[in-house]
Amino acid sequence: MAAVVDIDAAIGFVVAHGDAVERARLSWLRTGTQPPPEVLDSAEVGQTLGGGWPASWGDEVASVDATCFRLAELDDLGALGRPSARRALDWLAAGQQRDGSWEEDPALADSAPEWARPGDPEARLYLTANAAFWLTVAGLDARAAGPLDHRVGGAYAGVVQAASQALAAQLRPDGSWPSFLAAGWLSAAVLHRQQMFYESAQIKAVLAERLPQASAADAAWLAVTLRRVGVDHQEWTLVAARRRLTETQRSDGGWSSDDGHQFDVHATLAVIRAFR
Repeated sequence: MAAVVDIDAAIGFVVAHGDAVERARLSWLRTGTQPPPEVLDSAEVGQTLGGGWPASWGDEVASVDATCFRLAELDDLGALGRPSARRALDWLAAGQQRDGSWEEDPALADSAPEWARPGDPEARLYLTANAAFWLTVAGLDARAAGPLDHRVGGAYAGVVQAASQALAAQLRPDGSWPSFLAAGWLSAAVLHRQQMFYESAQIKAVLAERLPQASAADAAWLAVTLRRVGVDHQEWTLVAARRRLTETQRSDGGWSSDDGHQFDVHATLAVIRAFR
């Protein structure tokens, strides 16, 4: 049977429980309605002069993880082309290390959660996949980087290519990776766009085995990530993700976030995007 969720109930949940930014994200996802200026200003608030955003746990120091989260929100508002998002993308690109990876500022060592801890190799791989994903998304409409550079991705082509090599180097022979689950689907998306289809397929095979037990939030994040880079909606990993989402929708129309009920609307918006 085809995987089906109650999208009307999901929309009702966002309308009932979302804030102004989240309701504007819903409108853009459903109808392409441009958000009002005050909503965009609210979504962009707190950006540092350098271009990144600080995390709630990181005082005023810009965070790779927090900046990627903000870019996801802005993407749901159709706002990745605005100056604020472009400054953030430039900040991410400039923060790439010589080996193609990303890591949080050492100043965040005492406050960062495990997935963003400076000096931790698992966190480094996750942050590299996350930053590379958003720089990949930023270059989706760009073809050659320039007349002497055939690489896809515009201004970030070289950055993403170096990141993809760093990600591929961490894959084990069985397709698994030494990091958090999210690093898998983010890496698979980056490698897919780099036409490293074998490596991407290896990762997706591992993910498919995990999907029957995956949380709703993970299944939604996986589906949105792969769809955002053009993976066909009939691809078996995405079919399995949608099936898992049909099993985890709540009676109130929403889905539960792994980060607490305050992020349930965000998780539900991810599902809506995955199914649109």
